Formats: sequence, structure tokens, C-alpha cells
Amino acid sequence: MPPPPNFIRTRIAPTPSGYLHLGNAYSFRLTADLARRTGARILLRIDDLDQDRAEERYIQDIFDTLQFLDIPWDEGPRGTAEFGQTWSQLRRMALYRQALEELRRQDVLFACACSRSQIARESVGGEYPGTCRDKGLSLDLPDVSWRVRTDMQKGLTMQQLHAPAFSGPLDNSVKDFVVKKKDGSPAYQLTSLVDDLHFGVDLIVRGQDLWSSTLAQLYLAELLPGGRAFANAVFHHHTLFTDAGGSKLSKSAGAASIQFLRREGKTPAEIFGMMGQIR
Repeated sequence: MPPPPNFIRTRIAPTPSGYLHLGNAYSFRLTADLARRTGARILLRIDDLDQDRAEERYIQDIFDTLQFLDIPWDEGPRGTAEFGQTWSQLRRMALYRQALEELRRQDVLFACACSRSQIARESVGGEYPGTCRDKGLSLDLPDVSWRVRTDMQKGLTMQQLHAPAFSGPLDNSVKDFVVKKKDGSPAYQLTSLVDDLHFGVDLIVRGQDLWSSTLAQLYLAELLPGGRAFANAVFHHHTLFTDAGGSKLSKSAGAASIQFLRREGKTPAEIFGMMGQIR
């Protein structure tokens, strides 16, 4: 068996929109295990740009959970104060705006005035129906989002850790995806990509539910200077931890939260044992 490849950096990237649950812990533990086997340093990156949902108690829960489960990280904040002062995504806003202006300069964006309810009514299978693509709305109008045109045919290649490289088109679920929201804030696909490029992440571990997001970010990387580094990164999309009904866990699923399990007296070993069914 060949030795595992070596990487420079991977990341743990929770969103502080609720208390972390078993699925989060599984992903973080897997990331730490892969980092140990491949020599990668672990960056803790907390995605707090959605300030309406990011609460300090949830940020503190991230540190509490990682420390309780003895999941290490090499780089990033060690507490909520340091996070807010240095590591918050708000501190990298200039990088996101620079990327947005580069996309605007390339004329690959269009303005969209559609509401979520309108898109839901008009879409087929949940994909964006292209309502505003050819309307010529100004990007400077208030209350419009910025979308990337994905009608440019691009074959995407994704390097995978435990599988052959994937080559194929962008999923319809992320067709004409948003890079700037109506409130003016940069959207997830752009910020996650910019952060991974900024920190030099070359091993990305995430759930299977983010497969289409990976493709969207690979598409976006082709449009941004320095994006080739992301295209050369290696990805591992792991199985999702689900509830008894087979549904993906959410941060509103209190009984599966690590905080709840700790209050019930569960030890780290017992919590990791509950993840044994995941492969």
C-alpha cells in the first residue's frame, strides 16, 4: 500500500449558528485523523459572517466542544476574545470585496431582484430558473443580489483523497449561484473559497451535502487570480451522520448536540462510540 500523501494545511470550519452536534464532531475528528496521517496542520476557521445568526454562546461552544473531545488545532483563535479581535471573517472583508470587484471587472456577474419565494415558485427541482439573467439590471441597484453566470461551459475537475479525480459539469442545484447577497454581504461560496486561498488550505474535508458547493467553488476559482491553488487542493466528502429517520442532523437537534450529551454525563469515549456507524 502506498504511503498517504502529504499536505500543508487542512481546516475545521464550523458556523456558529447553533450548538455543535454529533455530525460536526464526527467531521472534526475525521479531519484531525487525516491531518495526523498526512502531516497537515489544522486551522480553526469559524465562519461568522452571518452576524444575524452568529452568537457568542455558539462561538464559545465551538471551543468548549473541541477541548472536551480533545480535537486539536494548530492555527487559529484560542478563545472568543482572540477570535473577535483577529480571526473573525469580518476582519477579512477587504479580501471578499476585492474578489467581488474582480468578478465584476470580468463581466461574469448579473444582478438578481428575485425573492426566495419567487424562485421557489418558478424553479424546477430547486434550481435557479434564470429569471434575471438577461434583464440587464444594474449591479448598483439596491436590494439585488449578485449572481455568477454559469452558462459558460466549463468542465470541472476535483481531486479526491480516496477516489479517482472527478471530472464533470456544475450541478444544476448551484446554477447561477449567489456571490453577494441582497444585504450587501458576500455569500458563502465566495467567502469559503477566498478563505481557503488566503490560508493556503490544500486538504478540504467536508460532508457529502457540500459536494455541489465544492463544484461551485471550483468554478469560481477559475475566475479569480490565484484560484489554481484551490483547483489543486484535494477533497474528501464524508458520509453524513443522520438521525434515526435518516435525516441529516441540524443544529436545532438538541438531543444530538455535544452540549446536551455532556450534560447527560457522556464521556468523550462514549460520544465517539455513538459515531461508530459512520464510515
